[in-house]
Amino acid sequence: MSDAQQTVDQAPQQGPEASRQSSIPLALRVEAALMTTDRPLPAAKLSEVLGDVNVKMIHDAASELNDVYERTGRSFRIEQLAGGWQILTLPDYKDVLAAMHKTRSEMRLSPAAMETLAIIAYKQPILRAAIEAIRGVACGEVIRGLLERQMVKIVGRADELGRPMLYGTTKRFLEVFGLATLKDLPNVEQFKTTAATGVAPAIATPSASEEQAMDASTESHR
Repeated sequence: MSDAQQTVDQAPQQGPEASRQSSIPLALRVEAALMTTDRPLPAAKLSEVLGDVNVKMIHDAASELNDVYERTGRSFRIEQLAGGWQILTLPDYKDVLAAMHKTRSEMRLSPAAMETLAIIAYKQPILRAAIEAIRGVACGEVIRGLLERQMVKIVGRADELGRPMLYGTTKRFLEVFGLATLKDLPNVEQFKTTAATGVAPAIATPSASEEQAMDASTESHR
């Protein structure tokens, strides 16, 4: 067991004298910083908060903490999301959180919204006309709904007549679907295989905390 792990395990037993020590283990400082935020904390910001600690050291500290959390049966772990770090509740506890907050633990997007969101995610930056050409129906209302929920955003304008708007996904989209970057999206080839074999590609289910993030987005626009 590493010194950082031993420190995390023993932290509750430390007395006042030990708590005043100026040299606090990095693992505990990372944990303290992440406990204070309900959004992914960018690596650069976390490094600044911890005193210009490099990203590898933060990654190692997060791994040590996760080892401790798993070994001691905690209900949460540290994950990388949307270019940052966040403490997330494990999916097994989503019903507990739903009861605690007296709200639905997930927000359902309509099939039309999910289809439009998928097109934007894979084809971005993309014009509304291109989305409608793929779907074969008007998408104005659906796109407005996704904009209100902060799942997509306007990322620029096309260099053509009328300078129409280009759409792309947001950091909130990454948070909700548990993705560190867009590179983590399932490969299109996987879906071609699914169509041929009927076996769906392995895609992680959003955790309870990610579902909460989606709820928070909905509540902020009520």
